[in-house]
Amino acid sequence: MTTDLDRATVEEAYARWAPVYDVVFGAVFEAGRKAATKAAEKIGGRILEFGVGTGIALPNYKRSNRFVGVDISEPMLQKARERVKKEGLPHVEGLVLMDGAHMGFADNSFDVVMAQFVITVVPQPEETLDEMARVLKPGGEIILVNHLGAEDGPRAVFEKWFARKARKLGWRPEFQFARLRNWAVRNGTVDLPIKRDVALGMYTLVRFRKRTQAEIASASESVALAG
Repeated sequence: MTTDLDRATVEEAYARWAPVYDVVFGAVFEAGRKAATKAAEKIGGRILEFGVGTGIALPNYKRSNRFVGVDISEPMLQKARERVKKEGLPHVEGLVLMDGAHMGFADNSFDVVMAQFVITVVPQPEETLDEMARVLKPGGEIILVNHLGAEDGPRAVFEKWFARKARKLGWRPEFQFARLRNWAVRNGTVDLPIKRDVALGMYTLVRFRKRTQAEIASASESVALAG
């Protein structure tokens, strides 16, 4: 069974979620958001949040950081803009409607790229991760927090069964950590991901560090010598 989601399905799903997203998912995802924010602020600087949604995490960031948010859903972004205006968040540089697989930022634009509860629901996860790596500065980090599918056992069986029904909600419950690891190997500009459980294992925090050009060249040389 395919794990793909199309853009129209995702946009339609999140247009429906926009009015109630904070009420339905605010408390449920709070522990994951706090863990991701803490990890991002250890690096600090200019932060891109892909899938910023209603902007529910924006007030949690220190005002010393600079922040840009992008999302594929205009109704969700409208909620985020209202939040910025209401709460007065001067650290937010902009909130932009943008497809994650084709982001309009220059290379090496951000110190951190964040995606909270979103990488498993975008139409093109690997292409989106490629773009995250492209706009990230060397030495910076991609930080993801998400529910990830089980590798085996009863939960894995259920998630695969539920996947078809979940598509209508804009979800991909069977998305596993292995898919992120395989992307890192293929991409070649980031270290292998580091993961840890959050909220008693409900979610997984995943971090990728972007290599410097010298590190990429050294890795390529090692591969060539080994071959």
